[in-house]
Amino acid sequence: MPELICPDCGKRLFHENEDTLKIEETIHGKFCRKKAGENHSFMHRDLAHMSTFDSERENDGVGNPVLKK
Repeated sequence: MPELICPDCGKRLFHENEDTLKIEETIHGKFCRKKAGENHSFMHRDLAHMSTFDSERENDGVGNPVLKK
């Protein structure tokens, strides 16, 4: 079974189909944490800025918050 081990984070990727493994490798390259324990997020988050981006749609029509905080 073809496999690949990421040199940055050490994650082992494997799949029976080599084409699928190449796709997984491409996706992993975009989302790799580089170091164990770091965020999986693709975006860089500023912890000081946790307010809602769109304050008009922060609540639904009844007034209940749409997102959990």
